[in-house]
Amino acid sequence: MTTIALVDDENSIRTSVSLALESDGFQVDAFNNGVEALAALETKHYDLGLFDIKMPKMDGNELLAKVRSSKNIDLKEMPIIFLTSKDQEQDEIIGLRMGAADYITKPFSQKLLNERIRTVLRIYSYRKN
Repeated sequence: MTTIALVDDENSIRTSVSLALESDGFQVDAFNNGVEALAALETKHYDLGLFDIKMPKMDGNELLAKVRSSKNIDLKEMPIIFLTSKDQEQDEIIGLRMGAADYITKPFSQKLLNERIRTVLRIYSYRKN
């Protein structure tokens, strides 16, 4: 089963996205900030991360930077999709240049999010083989 780390400070997003992904066959662990998420990411294997950018304690950009600089190769190479309200082109460019696999702005279609997750996982799986 594919395991996803969902990191968003909005409870409504965590709940709705988790429920939709779980009903589509994914296992989801949801965290409300980057500090909580990083602790879990360093101890448990996740196949993909969904990170909000604007969060307290540690924002998504900082979390992504810590993931990409990790000594744990599986964590370092884990695909990350930004799921954020930051909708300026420059924000998207920064996120992609930092190493995000995709960048989706809120509001979003849950069906499209699920398909983008499948696409990213397929691409990363192909790269590993």
